[in-house]
Amino acid sequence: MASISLRDGVLDIVESGAGKPIVLLHSLLADRAIFDRIVPTLARTRRVIVPDLPGFGGSSSAGATIEGIADRISGLFDALNLGTTADVLGNGFGGFVASTLAIRHGNKFDRLVLADTGISFSPEGKQSFHAMAERVRQAGMSAIIDVAMKRLFPEDYIAAHPEVVTERRNALVKTNPEFFAEACLALAALDLTSGIATIRNPSLVVVGELDAATPPKMARALARALPKAGLIEIPGCGHAPMAQAPEAFIKTISDFLALT
Repeated sequence: MASISLRDGVLDIVESGAGKPIVLLHSLLADRAIFDRIVPTLARTRRVIVPDLPGFGGSSSAGATIEGIADRISGLFDALNLGTTADVLGNGFGGFVASTLAIRHGNKFDRLVLADTGISFSPEGKQSFHAMAERVRQAGMSAIIDVAMKRLFPEDYIAAHPEVVTERRNALVKTNPEFFAEACLALAALDLTSGIATIRNPSLVVVGELDAATPPKMARALARALPKAGLIEIPGCGHAPMAQAPEAFIKTISDFLALT
C-alpha cells in the first residue's frame, strides 16, 4: 500500500503486476477490496492500480461533487507516470467517477469499462441518497449496512455466501460516515447527460442482470448515449459482479481489454 500526495489531497493505493496499467475504481457500497477476486488475474498481464476513492480508507475527501473526485483521480496518471495508455474500470459510484474522468480528462487514458453505473438517477433514486446521507450522519454506517448488502448482491447469493457478505459488511462499517454522506450527496446531484456523448475513449458498459442499485435500464441508457459503446449483461449477478462472479466478470471484459 502506498499513500500518494497530490496537489489537492492524498490517495491511498495498492499496486500489483506489470504491463499496461489499469485503474480500478470501487463502488459507494464497497472499498477497494471489492476487486480482490479479480486483481490476481489482471496482474498476470497488467499493472493494476486500486485506489481508495476520496473519503474512503486512507484517501482524503475531495468534497461532495463527482467532478472534484474525478479531478483528484486524474492526478494519479501523472503521479504514477502512467502515460496515456492506462485503462480505467469503474463500478457503481466508481463508474460515475470514471465517466466524469473521461469527460474531463479523457486524453489521459485509453479504454473505459463502466460496470453497473449510469448517467443519472431518477428523482426517487436521488431522494434515497439524501435519506441515506442523513441516516449515516445521525446513526453511523451500521444504520445502512443491511440495505447496502441487498443492493450489492442478490438475495440468493447473500444466503449462499455469508462469508462474503460478512467481509463486505466489515469493510463498509469502517467507512467514515461524513465522507460517505458526501459521496451520497454527490450522486444525488449527478447528471452526466450534457457530457456523456463527448467521451471519445473506447467504452464497454457491463451490468449485472439483477443489479438492484443501478438497474440494467440505467446501463442500457448509458450505452446508448456513449459513442460506439458495447453493452454486456451478466446473468444472475447484482451490483458487484467482480466479487460475486469473478471468473464471469473477467471473461466479460477480457476481449475488450485484450487481457489474453
